[in-house]
Amino acid sequence: MQYKKHIITFSKLGDFIIQNLDTDALKPLFSATRNENGWFTEDNVKLAVENIAKIFLNEIALEKFAQKYKLNENFNPKKIGIVMAGNIPAVGFHDLLCVVLSGNIALLKLSSGDTASMMFLINKLYEFDPQLKNTIIIAQRLNDADALIATGSDNTAKHFEYYFATKPRIIRRNRTSVAVLNGNESRAELANLGNDIFQYFGLGCRNVSKLYVPVGYAFDKFYESIEYWSTIQLHHKYNNNYDYNKSIYLVNRIPHLDNGFLLLKEDDALVSPISVCFYETYENDAHLEQLLSESAEKIQCTVSSDARFQNSFRFGEAQVPKLEDFADGIDTMEFLMKL
Repeated sequence: MQYKKHIITFSKLGDFIIQNLDTDALKPLFSATRNENGWFTEDNVKLAVENIAKIFLNEIALEKFAQKYKLNENFNPKKIGIVMAGNIPAVGFHDLLCVVLSGNIALLKLSSGDTASMMFLINKLYEFDPQLKNTIIIAQRLNDADALIATGSDNTAKHFEYYFATKPRIIRRNRTSVAVLNGNESRAELANLGNDIFQYFGLGCRNVSKLYVPVGYAFDKFYESIEYWSTIQLHHKYNNNYDYNKSIYLVNRIPHLDNGFLLLKEDDALVSPISVCFYETYENDAHLEQLLSESAEKIQCTVSSDARFQNSFRFGEAQVPKLEDFADGIDTMEFLMKL
C-alpha cells in the first residue's frame, strides 16, 4: 500500500536527522533558518527537528499511528491546502505528514517566517522519494484546494472562514498553554516547567504563558529552580522584549515580580507577552476546575505534577507532543479520511 511506502520514506528522513544532529549535514539548515528568522537559533532548530525525528518519524510509531485509521490506496486523492504557521521551526510538519499518509496531495502555503526549515525537510523527502514531488507541492494560492487546514491568529481565522466557507476545513486560532502548581512541586519539576516556558522563547502555542497557583503561593522556589535559563537574556530579541515589558510595568507602577529574565504578573488573561508569565490564584480544587473550564477553548496544553489532570502533560513535556496529540484537539487524520 502507498502509505507503507510513505512511512518508509518518512522514517528515512528521521534516521537522517538523528544520525546528523552533530555533523555538518545540518549546517545549511541551521544557517538558513537563522538568516530567515532571528528567533530560530541553532539550538531551537535542532530541538525542533530532533523531536520531529524521534517522535513523528519513528517507523514503529508511524505504523502504530497508521493502524488507528483505515489507510487504503486512495484512488481519488484530494488536494489539501495547508496554511502553515511560522512561530516555531517546522511547526507545520505534522499537518504535512498527516496529509501524505492519508493518501492525499498537500498544497503548502509556507510561512514567510519558516520557509527554510520546511523546505530543507521537504527537499530531503524528495531525495528519498522523487515521486513525492507530485504529492507535496509548494503553492502561493490555494484556490484549487478541495479542503483546507489553516493555522493562524484569531483575525486570520475569520478570513479563512470567509474565503473557504464552502469547503471542508480545519481552522486553528490563537491558543496557549498553562501550568497548574500546588506548592508541593520538587525543584526538578519546576526546572522542567522552565522548559515549558522558555523553549522556543515562549513563541509556541504549547509554551506555558500562565500559571495557576494556590492563594499565598511563594515564587522563591520557582525562581530558584529556573535560574539555569538565565542565559536566555543573551538573545537580543528576547532581552529587548524583557526590557520593554519591565519598563512598562515600572513606569505604570504595575505590581510584578522579576528575577532578571522573567517577569511574573498577576493577570486573569491567558496569553502573556514574551518574557512575561501571568499567574492567577485559586482557592481550592473546585475553583481551579472552574478557571480551567472557563478557558478550555483557548488552552492548548495543561502541564502539572504527574499530569494529574485529564489529557494533561507532566512538566517539561509540553513541547514533545506525540503523533496523536493533534492541535486544538481536532483529529486531523479523521478529518482527512472522511473527505
